[in-house]
Amino acid sequence: MNGFVLKNNMLLGVASAATQVDGGQLNHTWNDWYESGHIKDGSDPAVATGHWERWREDIMLMHSMGIKTYRFGIEWARVEPEEGVYDENAIAHIKEEIMLLLALDIKPLVTLHHFTNPMWFEKKGGWEKFDNVRAFLLYVEKIVDSIGHLVNEYITVNEPNVYATNGYFFGSWPPGKKSIGSCIEVMSNLAAAHIKAYRLIHDMRRSMGFRDSKVSFANHLRVFAPKNPKNPAHKLAASTMENLFQTLLTRAMLSGEFRLPLKNNGGDRRGAYCDFHAVNYYSRSTVSGVFADGVREGCHKNDLGWEIYPRGIVECCEKLLSIARLPIYITENGTCDLGDSFRSRYIYDHLRVLCESKLPVKRYYHWCFNDNFEWVEGNFARFGIVHTNFETLERSVKRSGEFYSKIIENHGVTEEMYGEYVAGEEYHF
Repeated sequence: MNGFVLKNNMLLGVASAATQVDGGQLNHTWNDWYESGHIKDGSDPAVATGHWERWREDIMLMHSMGIKTYRFGIEWARVEPEEGVYDENAIAHIKEEIMLLLALDIKPLVTLHHFTNPMWFEKKGGWEKFDNVRAFLLYVEKIVDSIGHLVNEYITVNEPNVYATNGYFFGSWPPGKKSIGSCIEVMSNLAAAHIKAYRLIHDMRRSMGFRDSKVSFANHLRVFAPKNPKNPAHKLAASTMENLFQTLLTRAMLSGEFRLPLKNNGGDRRGAYCDFHAVNYYSRSTVSGVFADGVREGCHKNDLGWEIYPRGIVECCEKLLSIARLPIYITENGTCDLGDSFRSRYIYDHLRVLCESKLPVKRYYHWCFNDNFEWVEGNFARFGIVHTNFETLERSVKRSGEFYSKIIENHGVTEEMYGEYVAGEEYHF
């Protein structure tokens, strides 16, 4: 049997990030990174998908596809172009977008920081300086004051481990540093920012009369597997990398438990600082040494060369539940598939293992809605269930988008759907 049923009350949605879709000549780190010549295919994030102007079109398309919930981001540099100076027109625009989502019964999940800083914040030292956390909290306060009566679910920070390692260890993202010390400092300060934003959002919405706030951070998790499971050195290296990349930071942000080398710069007490697990899952790393991870030989791969390992989404969630028993939102899961030739199978395989597990999964957000600006890869890497023509910015639903819509409509996958959309698709090697 190839069919399966979604879990009870499980909502399916799509996700995006402000920098990747909105566009705009804004004074932020990724526009600066583009102007410095760091985008592989030369794509301009100031164009992106033009969502800022086409938001009604995009939301109406989501509605026509049956999308139940939409995770989207707010561009900090747009609403606060100068420190302490807020663009009320931009905030009104965001409120209008949220109200349309609500009118169409699409549940909003708002991300407050998704990799991109205003340049005024970056020039102050960015996340390397704990004192700058206050600037982030003032921005959070302004947003919640503006939309807190409309939105009860928030992601404070997206993938702090990815942001810190790419920007401060590997130097492949802005600000392009290569410093273990800076990387640790940034992770520590992002954890402090999340904890303090968690408290702030709950306090503010409670003062508004709301008791339904749900706050978390988007936790990028991957499986770290030893290249040779019988080799003790490989096993130790895999465990060490998993700990340094995700486990230590997960514990800090979930509970305020800071273990070395992380630092409790905010002086935060132990407690509960997430209302749900927000999991971003894409792949598995095969490890042969510390900082020596790669892709398993002979495995299925996507068009960026990442291993496709559906079972890993369950493995990562099970480890999270061993730390804290919370509801699970899969806040990102998707794949780079340039020709949309195996995306339906990818969606099917990951949803099936989730739905056949005992995990308390409440949400699944496909990454992403429409093809967008994919950070240093530019527009080349296509993750969407909706095709974007980057010459005209025209949208068109892909075959995988049709499949996703039918999963929502049928609350699962039927044998007929499997035969029509999945059976003929094969992964690459």
